[in-house]
Amino acid sequence: MAEQKIPYKIYLEESEMPKAWYNVRADMKNKPAPLLNPGTHQPMTAEELSVVFCDELVQQELDNTNAYIEIPQEIRDFYKMYRPSPLVRAYCLEKKLQTPAKIYYKFEGNNTSGSHKLNSAIAQAYYAKKQGLKGVTTETGAGQWGTALSMACSYFDLDCKVFMVKVSYEQKPFRREVMRTYGASVTPSPSETTEVGRRILAAHPGTTGSLGCAISEAVEVAVGTPGYRYVLGSVLNQVLLHQSVIGLETKAALDKYNIKPDIIIGCAGGGSNLGGLISPFMGEKLRGEADYRIIAVEPASCPSFTRGVYAYDFCDTGMVCPLAKMYTLGSDFIPSANHAGGLRYHGMSSVLSQLYDDGLMEATSVEQTSVFQAAEQFARVEGILPAPESSHAIRVAIDEAMKCKETGEEKTIVFGLTGTGYFDMVAYEKFHNGEMSDYIPTDEELAEARAKLPKV
Repeated sequence: MAEQKIPYKIYLEESEMPKAWYNVRADMKNKPAPLLNPGTHQPMTAEELSVVFCDELVQQELDNTNAYIEIPQEIRDFYKMYRPSPLVRAYCLEKKLQTPAKIYYKFEGNNTSGSHKLNSAIAQAYYAKKQGLKGVTTETGAGQWGTALSMACSYFDLDCKVFMVKVSYEQKPFRREVMRTYGASVTPSPSETTEVGRRILAAHPGTTGSLGCAISEAVEVAVGTPGYRYVLGSVLNQVLLHQSVIGLETKAALDKYNIKPDIIIGCAGGGSNLGGLISPFMGEKLRGEADYRIIAVEPASCPSFTRGVYAYDFCDTGMVCPLAKMYTLGSDFIPSANHAGGLRYHGMSSVLSQLYDDGLMEATSVEQTSVFQAAEQFARVEGILPAPESSHAIRVAIDEAMKCKETGEEKTIVFGLTGTGYFDMVAYEKFHNGEMSDYIPTDEELAEARAKLPKV
């Protein structure tokens, strides 16, 4: 039988787009630990969570049993604007590397927000509108999530209040302006507009901020404003659920041409894109149907998996959110201002943390100058300027492909290209000017942050 010709880009038909999200927790033998009330240290109830989150999203957050959750027709109709997204064979990169490895990337940048974040933003905005809310609040690091949510809120005529990590607010004015174009208000965090922001500024004068700081401010405003709820772009179970469309489409495209990946790679900040990409593959692994090597790639300047501890911690710097059991550097940890791009979160998704702790996936950290070297190499041969976050996965995909060159193994590598880097030119400029350095936190700095972990 002749080998089936594999196209440069594998597109699924609209009819092949997923009609249900996949909930990997249903197949996990060891379920992720529950969120805890920070006051009582008891599992958070649906009633308690509904003060902060939309009602339907609370049910999704707590659902550990249903493997598939139907995607509402309104969300599927919106998805049709940019989904299914292409799975691309990186022929040019393979040729440049002279590797026998076959490299594929799932490209999520073909929408105005420029990233995968829109997959969950539209779902969360839909449920907020369905509940009759006036608006939502959120945080954003590099700006992809804030951009995506502002688009989704504009679509459903919802107010959107975004707290943007201060260093990104200053370095990425155009990303900020896209959010404002879609009607969102954007505040640099930490700010003087909230009680928790003022408290953080008093404790850390001149701080450039972190996602943990921005989360605290967004939650305070949501809880204190009638008709508003808080929505999050990563970390939470519900977000990984929505992002499973990435993995479901990836697997469907690979299955279409009888391709089985050996290695699956994703960048890891809070876990949204990695969790979404690997979900159906991890499901097969959990059920004993197949095996894959799954690699989480994180920045050496914010190494939650590789240098964090698996413990209950606050989800935010202001310590107003529930406690989550996760790999964490400590909610007080703030990455260096030299850190480029997103992936600035101190912790990691509870789902991914449990899978990592069970030995079902591995993790590695990479330094940012090597990340931008990989980004530039990829851009020059594949024609896409990648986001700094995505480029962490590119770095390790290239490294694994070069190992194949050394051994002669023809492994199939799949990685997530989460978005484009056209709003990240300040970081690229610093790299090209030789002004970018590799900051790695010391053991003493990490120990100081870990010392403040709650006693649970």
